[in-house]
Amino acid sequence: MPRTTRETLTTGGWKDLAFGPFREDVTIHWIQPFEGDKPGIALLKYEAGASVPRHRHEGLETILVLEGIQSDEAGDYARGCYIVNAAGTEHSVWSDTGCVVLIQWDRPVTILEDS
Repeated sequence: MPRTTRETLTTGGWKDLAFGPFREDVTIHWIQPFEGDKPGIALLKYEAGASVPRHRHEGLETILVLEGIQSDEAGDYARGCYIVNAAGTEHSVWSDTGCVVLIQWDRPVTILEDS
């Protein structure tokens, strides 16, 4: 039996979930918070113009864009895009339009630049 379930995420089911503070203009809904060696899984909601500063991935990160467009130095990722960032890679992230992503981190990231 699953430990936790979020239904219809790809068709807007995330709109009924409670989000809390994460970073300026970015909110989070934890599906599975970091616990010991277990990965963290969450939904991130970016307001238009929101960003996350340059950071390094200390473990694998995977992202599925559920709505809007998320961007980094490598490009723009629209709804349905699946992004894999390997351990040791670095980037900053932003959304000009606003977006919602499903994200899994093996380990918390290390922020390298903060505004």
